[in-house]
Amino acid sequence: MVGELLFADETIARTRFVVDAANPLVDRGRFTAGGLLENIAQTVAAGAGYRAMRSGGRVTPGHLVSVSRFTIGSLPLPGDELLTEITIGSRVADIIVISGRVMAGGVEIAACEMKILTNV
Repeated sequence: MVGELLFADETIARTRFVVDAANPLVDRGRFTAGGLLENIAQTVAAGAGYRAMRSGGRVTPGHLVSVSRFTIGSLPLPGDELLTEITIGSRVADIIVISGRVMAGGVEIAACEMKILTNV
């Protein structure tokens, strides 16, 4: 659910994604809440992968542990361009806590916090 990695550093990653009508997470003409969560999670993965490759390390899998504070302002339509940004807030052992937000047309349409287990 990521089309292009726009930026990544040690704490932030930004991606772009255009919703396609044939996407399996489009239902009744709208990109679903699950699609928005997947977009945020894949933005985390894209940033982590970029950082690992840049440092010469290996890309390790991560597993979503929890989602909290999930808000949706609207569900995007096919053809909408989503700009997603995640920020790593903290790390405790092998768990990172991120905040993510999805923008469409300059408006925030979704946001959440995720806990992700790394090094598994």
